[in-house]
Amino acid sequence: MSSENRSVAGSIPSSCLVSIFWAAEKLAKETGVDVVKLHVGDPYFDPSEDVAQAFVDAVRRGDTKYTGVEGLPALREAVAEKLRTDNGLDSHVDRVLISPGSAQGLTGLLQALAEPGAEILLPELHWPVHLQQSLLAGFRPVLYPLGPDFRPDPERIAAAATPRTRVLLINSPANPTGAVLDGGEIRALLDLARRNRWQVISDEAYEHFCYEGEHLSVASLEREVPVAERIVHSVFTFSKGFAMTGYRLGYVAPATDRMADVMKVVQEAGIIGTSTPVQHAGIAALASRADSTATNRKLVQRNRDVALPPLIKAGLLRELPPGGWYAMLDVSRSGLDAETFAMRLLERKGVAVVAGNGFAMRPDVDEQGRIRSHDYAPWARHLVRIAFCVDPAALETGVRRIIEFVEECAAEAKG
Repeated sequence: MSSENRSVAGSIPSSCLVSIFWAAEKLAKETGVDVVKLHVGDPYFDPSEDVAQAFVDAVRRGDTKYTGVEGLPALREAVAEKLRTDNGLDSHVDRVLISPGSAQGLTGLLQALAEPGAEILLPELHWPVHLQQSLLAGFRPVLYPLGPDFRPDPERIAAAATPRTRVLLINSPANPTGAVLDGGEIRALLDLARRNRWQVISDEAYEHFCYEGEHLSVASLEREVPVAERIVHSVFTFSKGFAMTGYRLGYVAPATDRMADVMKVVQEAGIIGTSTPVQHAGIAALASRADSTATNRKLVQRNRDVALPPLIKAGLLRELPPGGWYAMLDVSRSGLDAETFAMRLLERKGVAVVAGNGFAMRPDVDEQGRIRSHDYAPWARHLVRIAFCVDPAALETGVRRIIEFVEECAAEAKG
């Protein structure tokens, strides 16, 4: 093997998200088909006007120079206040770092936590980027099984762990399942991590989208723990609740002062700093967050409540997702595996969905952290993910076409 092919990055395949994205773009470009895009978590609503105005104002007054690697002081102070009042975290401003999107924040945090040979526990049905980020940081991923309704079971997680386990990742509300963990479940996971001296990463990108209960930030359960002994590192984004996907803005609240200092070094090496005008837009977003996030949650919940019930009636969806922006459908009635289903649905009906097996990739990793080979969990071979944060009319059209396609496929199979 040549040296250029021996890198860890060179062994990691693109995710299922990328392949369907480009397939949909190609179809639209070559045929002119108006593709119904249910494959991307991009909302149909926009940020509030004051967010755009703050960005434009910063550009026009020339506020476009570097900030510190940790972000604008004013934005960090606003984030710290939001964390205290909305999430129950007592993060000091010195333990708040601004990042160009939560994906970069997660990447930097994983790099800050990584050590040679360390393992990270990820759910067996996971956001593919979590897996990619872990491998690139140097972690060996260990996938833990999920119980009914895609919920984690502490006993099964403990059984999957090894002496090399160092980090447990929690994602609630979850992508791709929409599962929302309650207080008892989160406490059980935190207790498990503390007993085993693991660090915890809490990805809370969908914190504003809980439809059947309240969101609980994992780190809020550590308020009585001395800062130096805390283990929960929290990651948040402006992309979802504030509809600022293309702005690329997020933030990380490391558990300890030491970890915040380490992450500053990682950001110094990785990003230099987050876009200054975008950070001013973030300040404006936080100033009006109560109204905007509540409004945006209602818009997505309406989509869920109106457009998704026909999928339940058709036997493709077990229940309405309790949180997040996505639903996992079981299309086994079609007789097609997930990848074939997704491609034929796109070709025949002009609807883009994501093959669910791509969220259940199982890599075989060598001692250097390179993927030797990979397969997919067999139970995921008939799952597909749809996003229900999209335009209501497009969503209803897409759902109708999915049901029609499944019925057509089932009829064809019967001959």
